Amino acid sequence: MDIDNYRVKPGKRVKLSDWATNDDAGLSKEEGQAQTAKLAGELAEWQERLYAEGKQSLLLILQARDAAGKDGAVKKVIGAFNPAGVQITSFKQPSAEELSHDFLWRIHQKAPAKGYVGVFNRSQYEDVLVTRVYDMIDDKTAKRRLEHIRHFEELLTDNATRIVKVYLHISPEEQKERLQARLDNPGKHWKFNPGDLKDRSNWDKFNDVYEDALTTSTDDAPWYVVPADRKWYRDLVLSHILLGALKDMNPQFPAIDYDPSKVVIH
Repeated sequence: MDIDNYRVKPGKRVKLSDWATNDDAGLSKEEGQAQTAKLAGELAEWQERLYAEGKQSLLLILQARDAAGKDGAVKKVIGAFNPAGVQITSFKQPSAEELSHDFLWRIHQKAPAKGYVGVFNRSQYEDVLVTRVYDMIDDKTAKRRLEHIRHFEELLTDNATRIVKVYLHISPEEQKERLQARLDNPGKHWKFNPGDLKDRSNWDKFNDVYEDALTTSTDDAPWYVVPADRKWYRDLVLSHILLGALKDMNPQFPAIDYDPSKVVIH
């Protein structure tokens, strides 16, 4: 799979309407799931190298509309990793304390330490998405915040953190089906938030602000627009993206200062 097909080129303005939400690369669901299962083993091996080396970190940023599958992607793909080396953070509405600081304060605290994989389920980008759609900030403030985000990501990169940003791209039709499925299943009622319908009514506005956020794609902190209508294909693409990043980081097991052949365990 050529993951560059889903990568937003630096300096390029994108239109989300130009990206398919239902891509499957000509694979069947069974073929895709089998490939994802195979990649899980490789992901685990490379994560072990990252953890053992302790000199680099990987940060996955997941952004998406409601019901696009952030939680599912974490469960299916990040589940391949050893949880001892993973830190997952879900950013909710800021607390009073968080609002008393700059908008990146709470984000920086959760950046992964060396050796770890960090996952942001929503992220610093919420402060230039929801806030703009509902007129909490103006365009000038949003532009400044996007600049601060770029500089923040440069800081993390300089500290040996590889950043991968993924937008899970779902169609309004698929979202409607998934939201309805939550209403139809009593065991899923807790996942439904009537406020999601307000966001849905602002679909085009969210498109506009997401397209602005995607302009922060750089060589060191790229955005990927991952088709999310088919959950199994979403997981396959995300697995390839993460595996590609880990291989490019090329973490190495640390050198040992003893000869294993001469160690005798009684």
